[in-house]
Amino acid sequence: MRFAKHIMGIENSGIRKCFDGAGPGAVNLSIGQPDFDTPGHIKEAAIRAIERGMTGYTPNLGIPELRAAICEKLRRENGITCSADQVMVTSGASEALFLAIAAVTSPGDEVLMPDPGFVSYRPLVQTAGGRPVGVPLDQDLKLSVDTVAEHITPRTSAIIVNSPANPTGAVQSKSEIRGLAELAEDNGIALISDEVYEHFIYEGEHVSPGRYSESVITVNAVSKTYAMTGWRLGYLAAPQEAIDVMLRIHQYIQACASSISQAAALAAITGPQDCVREMRETFQRRRDVMVRGLRDLGVDLVVPKGAFYIFPRVGDGDEFAARLSSAGVITVPGSAFGANGRPYIRISYAASDESLKLALERMKAVINTPEAR
Repeated sequence: MRFAKHIMGIENSGIRKCFDGAGPGAVNLSIGQPDFDTPGHIKEAAIRAIERGMTGYTPNLGIPELRAAICEKLRRENGITCSADQVMVTSGASEALFLAIAAVTSPGDEVLMPDPGFVSYRPLVQTAGGRPVGVPLDQDLKLSVDTVAEHITPRTSAIIVNSPANPTGAVQSKSEIRGLAELAEDNGIALISDEVYEHFIYEGEHVSPGRYSESVITVNAVSKTYAMTGWRLGYLAAPQEAIDVMLRIHQYIQACASSISQAAALAAITGPQDCVREMRETFQRRRDVMVRGLRDLGVDLVVPKGAFYIFPRVGDGDEFAARLSSAGVITVPGSAFGANGRPYIRISYAASDESLKLALERMKAVINTPEAR
């Protein structure tokens, strides 16, 4: 049989390769998910939903109660005003990103994205028939408004912004976010804002570009915030015309998100938030441990202000990640995140204190070998 050429050019995820290749006894710092269990009140809500027979299809956009709760959450926490009809519940942020990109990308269109940036952006643009265009980050590993502006052409259909960022942990400032939102609006293009790490910020504040422009499609999920990666529950907030276009895709490829996961997400968003604070405090403490440990080893890095990743500069990232892997520490080479990512590796500190301590000990042995010098 014949396969679509634009799909055959897409490579498998570099993160999954590292994660799946971890051997026995290895400290796996490659995967981006909280090492916490889903809080009990959220699991109990899912169990109750099953027991009362909430096991059928839901409306394509999602159950009304959840969409109303998301609207209130966006108003309260993000300064975004929308109606329930402007919210769509999806099967994780991955589907939400695909819907947003596919809705605004015609064959040959260019989509600007941070480089290095999250591994899914490029292949999702390629899947939609578009051309991914990486925008180099500045010395603080952030998107510069001026640099993004320099990359806009008549073929540009969208800009992807991710703050806090994967893989860098960088947090864009309020002025930068506002500048990017206004840049998109002035040029008549969409801004797709990936905000899945919004609650894990250690310095600075989270600012949603949707506060400043109606040209924004906001992507979020309960995956990271509530340790619910396996529940596959994300959502979009966007202007009504964008929701209508994305619905044309969603209703045929997905129909609706899991009914049980929607019940759990409702409990997560409307329930107690102590679990989020506790995770954030734990991640910040682990970040500080890893930053000190890496600096003591002479590793060059920009201190991440959010998410749960460190993106140190190590020379040849592929070679360094391979040597760490041989020593029993699994990281992801920077090349997995874009053309300009080669001098880096990504380290996830969403792992136990014991694992991080062991990883630093093994990294010390690698760095102190004659070939490293």
